[in-house]
Amino acid sequence: MPYPQLDRSTLILKSLAQRANKLSIERDQVTPDQEAHSLGASEMQTIGVMVERIRAARLANRPVVMAFGAHTIKNGLAPVLIRLMEQGWLTHLATNGAGIIHDWEFAYRGQSSEDVQGNVSRGEFGLWQETGFFLNLALVVGAYEGLGYGESVGAMIEREGLDIPARDNLISEILDFKSSASTDRLAAAVDLLGAIKKFDLKAGWMAVPHPFKAYSAQAAAYRLGIPFTGHPMIGHDIIYNHPMNHGAAIGRTALRDFLSFSDSISRMQDGVYLSVGSAVMSPMIFEKAFSMSQNLALQKGARIDRHFMGVVDLAESTWDWQKNGEPPKDNPAYYLRYCKTFSRMGGEMRYLCADNRDFLLTLTHMLGEKEE
Repeated sequence: MPYPQLDRSTLILKSLAQRANKLSIERDQVTPDQEAHSLGASEMQTIGVMVERIRAARLANRPVVMAFGAHTIKNGLAPVLIRLMEQGWLTHLATNGAGIIHDWEFAYRGQSSEDVQGNVSRGEFGLWQETGFFLNLALVVGAYEGLGYGESVGAMIEREGLDIPARDNLISEILDFKSSASTDRLAAAVDLLGAIKKFDLKAGWMAVPHPFKAYSAQAAAYRLGIPFTGHPMIGHDIIYNHPMNHGAAIGRTALRDFLSFSDSISRMQDGVYLSVGSAVMSPMIFEKAFSMSQNLALQKGARIDRHFMGVVDLAESTWDWQKNGEPPKDNPAYYLRYCKTFSRMGGEMRYLCADNRDFLLTLTHMLGEKEE
């Protein structure tokens, strides 16, 4: 007997125009040329090591992957990420579902970050029409187009709209399933047809203006052809509150992104992985991607063992991970999950306790212009 489910179809959704926000991207953005707060000698030495490894990796055409939590976007650092992409220092970016949402809301409205406590008490938290409708629709359309999670949203921002297929064309494609080379494409076509019928969407170009898209890291990555992957968890993000939300589309796009992420990790020999302010998502996806990559490398008589992992967070750690390895279970440092996970991944790991703004600005300034 199936468990009962909440019916989202009767939720009262409000427009983003009615929502008070804490952050404005024009006011709160961090430009790449801004000064960082001074860091200590030890912190600067650690960033210096990261800079050397990044330069060596790019000189050898090896990947530099940066995974980050949503606060990197909320703190207005997208322009800094864009600079690092444009100069060729970053070859792959990865974030969680909230990072995707904040980047999109900044691009669409120029504002983000609602009052969670106040809006929960009013039954309004996360119940915003545009965020739920457009992001979920972008994923349903993106799944049909064979795009990943972050790529689907980045494409919508950069293109400023979505291409909605005609119902008859989708029906013909579905009925002609015997000649289809992809069952995923067929299933995605069924999902998209369902969304079109449920919300009575018109065929053709659906314009979705993004007047602040210059601040979007996802749009910049799409424009530059750099993977920007989204790694969500079901139920963690406000887009699950909207009736347009479709689990199969999220699964298809997120799985594609995980495998794209894993492809970058498979080339991590002499490469660099930066984990910035992500206590759960980054270490969890890295260890699975790295294990698969090591498995494939070993089959070819090779091994990934010269990778560098730079981990940045605000939690203080007096444990010397580089010298002492993993601490015993009775040491509080053992429960710094991200450090523990990355210390088990071979290669070299350095931990830096710093604010993401100060770290990324200092890193950008120290890297400077990339030599071609």
